[in-house]
Order: sequence, then structure tokens, then C-alpha cells
Amino acid sequence: MSGGEARELAEQLAALSDADLHALLTGRHVSPQVGWHDFFDAAEALLAPDSIASALRLLPRDALAALAGGRRVQGGMVAASLVGTDGRALPRVAAALAEIDLASADASPPRLADDAASARAAERAFTTLSALADVLVAALSAPLARVGSGSVAAADRRRLLQEEVARDADELDDLVRLGEVAGLLHALHRTWVATEAGADWVRADTRMRWERLASGWRDALPEGVRSPAGGWLPPAAWAKAYPLDPGWPERATTWLRLGILLGLGELDGREGRETAWARPMREGAAPDASALVALLPGEVDRVFLQNDLTAISPGPLAPALEVRLRGMATRETHAQASTYRFSETTLSAALAAGETAEAIRAFLSELSLTGIPQPLDYLLSRTAERHGLVQVHTDPEDGRTRVTSVDPRILETIAVDQTLQPIALVRAGGALRTRVSRDAVARALTEARYPAVAVDESGAPVPLHRGHAVQPASDPSSRRLDPLIARLRAAHGEDAEAAWRERELESAVRARALVVVTVAMPDGAVREFTLEASGMAGGRLRGRDRAVDVERTLPVALIRSVRPA
Repeated sequence: MSGGEARELAEQLAALSDADLHALLTGRHVSPQVGWHDFFDAAEALLAPDSIASALRLLPRDALAALAGGRRVQGGMVAASLVGTDGRALPRVAAALAEIDLASADASPPRLADDAASARAAERAFTTLSALADVLVAALSAPLARVGSGSVAAADRRRLLQEEVARDADELDDLVRLGEVAGLLHALHRTWVATEAGADWVRADTRMRWERLASGWRDALPEGVRSPAGGWLPPAAWAKAYPLDPGWPERATTWLRLGILLGLGELDGREGRETAWARPMREGAAPDASALVALLPGEVDRVFLQNDLTAISPGPLAPALEVRLRGMATRETHAQASTYRFSETTLSAALAAGETAEAIRAFLSELSLTGIPQPLDYLLSRTAERHGLVQVHTDPEDGRTRVTSVDPRILETIAVDQTLQPIALVRAGGALRTRVSRDAVARALTEARYPAVAVDESGAPVPLHRGHAVQPASDPSSRRLDPLIARLRAAHGEDAEAAWRERELESAVRARALVVVTVAMPDGAVREFTLEASGMAGGRLRGRDRAVDVERTLPVALIRSVRPA
């Protein structure tokens, strides 16, 4: 590697803002624990053959072609770490590209889907919107456990598949991925949680739901498949978008599969077809679901309430209405016509979440085409009467949770209930006490079908929400490179020229190289010496002068330049 390359890159790195430097180091997958002392260390490491090869795998075909052709490369901090101040590939990078086949990835745009294909795509999009809404409703109820790969953990995955939210685990992963790229789901620790945008999305109409998802998918597409107009390249060109990345074909397939779930058409294969609502998006226009919605079944805003404590929706229920209905009833079947069942447990959960009997009755009266059947009205009245019979609050004196009731018999039953052993309730006078938090105890009692309610210091009921929407905060990992950047900045003093000369001298000594040094003599004269560098210590360079065959020792502070002989 030429020292000039490393120095040029070191100076470029030092001139970057902290944000750009962080983006560059993150893009090059630099570890925070790397042992670099200054920008020269960073430049040499980034220009090592293995590091260059790793960086080139991250670049799209067009950027690679520009680098190989000696043209200026625009955008992207990874590319910025491979070019000189003129925007062209550094010599070592150009050499690495010399033997790479960068054949054109041009492809014809896909054909427009016919009516039958468009109908299938619309049905697929509708199914996707409904299924993702189910995932978000589940995440709003309680965060979904997540494994290291990002997939939903086994217990939650099994439950969602049993509820027929998705056909298989792979489709469930795709739904979660769609929710993530659209900002509706957020990975928090070892869970998937719904965001505030996700909570709004489940209540939005079909048109807004699809447009938000489609926009999120397009905005998240990798650079190599994006078009200059802001859309995407023809899918037939995607396979060659990242020619040096062995993992790209699988990722490209995933992105195309997500597009198919969105109803954008039959995007896989060279003979793929796109829908009428996909084409403007591919060309850079804003998402418009008008043509898609025209092919979907109309939403309904009324249901039939039955004497058997069920509600039957004659078509897809308007999202905002369905979300609220599912807060007080369990959905048993879901299709264009869905069935929901009320029970004491579901109504108790609704009351615990902040609903009142009057609010539930008013909502159902407005929603029902058949009024409120007597069995349902009786169940609601009985559940509301019993609700709050068990109160859970925090003792202000010691901070422990207390469970009380006006009916001592129910406390006796709770005290010996084996299913409640995990919350470790113990008798304390006329109450039960535990170290477990108030909300966790109230939830456990509610799930065990006790009429429990959490109350605050004044005795007012506190709504229980097992899950809640979050506003994603900045990722703590986004600051992980700050100590490294600070160290590089601190080592980059005002006299970077002197630091670089000293580095070149140390390198020459290690290689016992023949170098020409220019020295400013004490009398003001400037002289050049051709030395075989042999040592450096105490601020002095030692080497054999080839011209007169003598050993010289020169003060490093007087050396003005170093170059190979």
C-alpha cells in the first residue's frame, strides 16, 4: 500500500463531521474495541486488502462500475471511504476491482397485470393488511417475544399460527418485517412492540393502511435497487444489484416477497407483472391505493349480536370499530365475515382496561343491527357489578402490593389458588400482600377470572394495559463508536504533518527501507540525505547514509519530508 493513499484517506477521515464519521465506521462494520490510536491507523486498516474486499461487497453495481471506470462516485459513506479527494477510487481499491465482472444489470420494466392477476394481487394485499393488523393488536396487548434472528419466539409464534394470523412461520416473519420497515413495530430488547404509529395504523382505513405500508417498503429498499426518480428498478435487474455480496440474492428474494404480499404484482421471475397501483410507485410517484381499494370488499360498520353471546360481522368490519370490539370480545373466526364471542373474562378485561358498562352498552347499541340481546346485557350487568370486588393497590408505607376485598371469602379463595403461586401472595391481617408490582398482580388476578381492579392512592380505578404503544427512542448502539471517534480526534493534533512524518519514519525503520529525508539545518540550509533507516528513539532517526557510507543520527524535529528512495 502506498503511504500516500493512507495519508490522503486519513486526512479525509479527520475532515468529516462526527455524524459522517460514525456513519462511515458503522457502514464498514468497525468494532468499538478496535485498537486504533489515530486517523492514520484507521486509514491503513480501512485500506487493508480484506477490509477493501468487505467494503466492496456492500456497494451496488453502479457504484462498483464507477469505481472501476475511474469515475467520480457519489453518495454513501462506505463509498466515501474508498475514494480520494477527487472522488475516484484509491489505487488499491481500483486494483481490487480490476478482475471483477460488472456486467450491465439493465432489464425491461415488467408488464402490466391483467384483470385476473390484479384481482389476485388485491386479495393478497387485503389479507396482508388484515394479518398485520392482527400482529399489531397482539403486540399492543402484550409485547411479542423475539429471538436473536428477529423472528417471533416459539410460544407467541405458535399462538399466532393457531389463530391463523399467518399460514406459516415464514409468512409471520414477513409480516413482522413489513411492520418494522413501515415503523409500526419496533425491536425493543428481546421483544417486538407496537409503536405509536402502529397503534394509529390499526385504526386507520384500508386505503391509509396500504399507502403507509407501501411507502415504508419502498423507502427501506436498499440503494442498489432504487431508481434515480425515487422508485425502484425493474425486479428482473435486482439479482445483479450487489454482484460481490453472496448473501444478496436471498435478501433480494425477501424484498420481492414483501412486495408481493403488498399486492404489487408477480414480481418474482423475469416475466413478472406489476399491478396498476404499483407502476406509478415504481416510477417514483407517491403511493395511491385508489385502484386497489376498488377491487376490495367494502367495509361494514354494523354487526349482528346473537343470543349465544356472539357478534357476526357480515363483511370486513371498519378497523377502528373492530379494534374496539376486540377489546371486549374474542375473535373466533376471521374472514370477510368474522365471529366474535363475549364472555365474563373478555368483558372484565375491557373494564380493567378503562371501559365502563355504560360505554360498552352505548358502543354495542350503535354497532348492532339487532339491538343488545338479553343474555349479553345480563352478562354485562353481572360482570360490571362484580368488577372491582377485589382491589389491588400499593401500600404507601412500605411500597408493597396489597390485595383487599369487602368479601373475605374471595380473599380466602385467592390465597389458596395454586395458579397464583408465582405472585407469592401471603396473608397479612385482612388482606393479602406481595412484593410483586400492583399492575402485575391485578393482571394475574384478572386472567385467573377474579373481579380485580388496580386502584391508585385515592382509590380510583387505574386502567390496565398489558402492552402499550412506544415512540422508538434513539438506538443506544448509535453511540457505541463515540469513544473511538473521540480517541481519534484527540490524537489528531494541529501538527498532523509532523505526526504523519513520524509514522512514515517508523514504518521505514521497521522495513529497514531506503528513504530520502529533507532536513532543515540549524543554520537555515535545507539538505537531503538518502538513508537506510535502522532505528528511531529519543526523537532521533538513525540510519546509514548511502552517499558517504556513514551512520547518521538526525533530529526528527528537523526533518521536513520523507519519501522512498
